[in-house]
Amino acid sequence: MSVKVIDLKKEFKVGDNTIKAVNGVNLDVNDGAFVAIMGASGSGKTTLLHLIGGLDKATSGKVIVNESDLSQMNDTSLSRFRCCEIGFVFQKFNLINEMTVKENIVTPVLISKRKVNEEYVKGLTEVLGLSDRLDHTPLQLSGGQQQRVAIARALANDPALILCDEPTGNLDRKNSEEVIQLLDKIHDKYGKTIIMVTHDLNIAEHAEVIYRMEDGKLQ
Repeated sequence: MSVKVIDLKKEFKVGDNTIKAVNGVNLDVNDGAFVAIMGASGSGKTTLLHLIGGLDKATSGKVIVNESDLSQMNDTSLSRFRCCEIGFVFQKFNLINEMTVKENIVTPVLISKRKVNEEYVKGLTEVLGLSDRLDHTPLQLSGGQQQRVAIARALANDPALILCDEPTGNLDRKNSEEVIQLLDKIHDKYGKTIIMVTHDLNIAEHAEVIYRMEDGKLQ
């Protein structure tokens, strides 16, 4: 899935001041690419990722995902598009502790009123090393295992675009390396387009292209 960002801006009013969180960003991501965006806290990288994923609306400019202009979608269409075409992996795992690992993984599929592709989910959990954890709850897992579940959940609907916001931010170095290697494997095996925000150069270097963000602008 390709992504094209055209003169994208996101501004916030704080009192009499205007904060330009994203300030005229242009970006082209080819289908199947693995892109990392680095930047300090407050540089605008997470806001940019949220705009690309349709989680927030731009002040001006366009985000075009596979020729679909997100700015032209109403809330219902945008919600459906996000659910079916985009997978999100966040720094916080956001798992439901009362559910099993398997139930957490297939939740997006059920929300979108699709039938669970058991063969695909089985293959996915095998790739992510979760096959023997499907009946566990998140509280019975390590942080690294919980992030694997979050990645599996992001992929459960078989989306073409994966957006990762600091996916290793809550993990130690060992688990961080395991998670980024799993993202590498997902990228290679399933050909997903991945856009990842991170402050960690060691993690960013797994991507094919690295951009840097500063003061709302992409370098």
